[in-house]
Amino acid sequence: MYNGVGSFVNATTIAIKKADESVEQIETKYAIIATGSKPTALPFLPIDKKRIITSTEALSLPELPKSMVIIGGGVIGLELGSVYQRLGTQVSVIEFMDKIIPTMDDDLGKELQRTLKKLGMKFYLSHKVTGAVNNGESVTVTALDKTEKELKLDADYCLVAIGRRAYTDGLALENIGITPNQRGQIEVNEHLQTSQPNIYAIGDVIRGAMLAHKAEEEGVLVAEIIAGQKPHINYNLIPGVVYTWPEVASVGQTENQLKEKNIAYKVGSFPMRALGRARASMDIDGLVKVLADATTDEILGVHMIGARAADMIAEAVVAMEYRASAEDIARMSHAHPTYTEAMKEACLAATENRAMHV
Repeated sequence: MYNGVGSFVNATTIAIKKADESVEQIETKYAIIATGSKPTALPFLPIDKKRIITSTEALSLPELPKSMVIIGGGVIGLELGSVYQRLGTQVSVIEFMDKIIPTMDDDLGKELQRTLKKLGMKFYLSHKVTGAVNNGESVTVTALDKTEKELKLDADYCLVAIGRRAYTDGLALENIGITPNQRGQIEVNEHLQTSQPNIYAIGDVIRGAMLAHKAEEEGVLVAEIIAGQKPHINYNLIPGVVYTWPEVASVGQTENQLKEKNIAYKVGSFPMRALGRARASMDIDGLVKVLADATTDEILGVHMIGARAADMIAEAVVAMEYRASAEDIARMSHAHPTYTEAMKEACLAATENRAMHV
């Protein structure tokens, strides 16, 4: 274990600058770049880390804000926003797109927005942020809607949550002939090798979803490749989760993606409010939605919002890894009462609309 800031001297030599400013060099046969990511900032809106903050500062505010404006209706902004809203902060979300969590299935975004609105969270969709000013004890955020009408919101804090970018600064990649793209990401081949065959890159510094479990799978893949094995990753089956409450989880193709690819599909959906376990725990918001091939019945995507969706999505991943049909899952016994019964019911709904409890 070496503590310090690492940078490449060449493809087999790494310099480590320590806290006391001394530099130590180590030799290596292989190297894996796994330096993660950092919050993205708007070019016209500097982060002062006082009133205009990122997710990093939002985790350690010195006080509970009375109000907060969040720029960005994606995963990180909604996760943090839902926490603060439940603690008593008035949260307002400004999103450039016409929907929240835009990379996930549309039905999930609609249902999540509905549940967050019940908490009191406010949404300003299809708005383009034009600026934010730190007033000392507050911040003023301005934005324009589609008609160019200005929106002005005053709050204690402004959280900028428009995404993350690869953190490759300071690695001296130029010394090994690697040029990151505009987002700081490193290009790799199917084996996650960079242009230097002995140097690999994984996680947030390469293409794909910025998810911890995706990076973990990639780390295992690289280790197995170096050990002479032949592993693989099916990126289509890396689940995505939004840790709000209710939780949101998704794997596979969305309806929009299937439409874009002209794939004929059928839909099975089941509301959590019709589920015995959800009614018993009073977690009745949400749904499970299954997309299956119209001809073969193979499950192509599963999208859910509800209590314990982050855990329930694992069943969908297993089913899709083994290329199960909706009928396969519909015929499996699921313990009662459990949240996972909603998966069975959604598959029944996809199989000739046979859901039992709606």
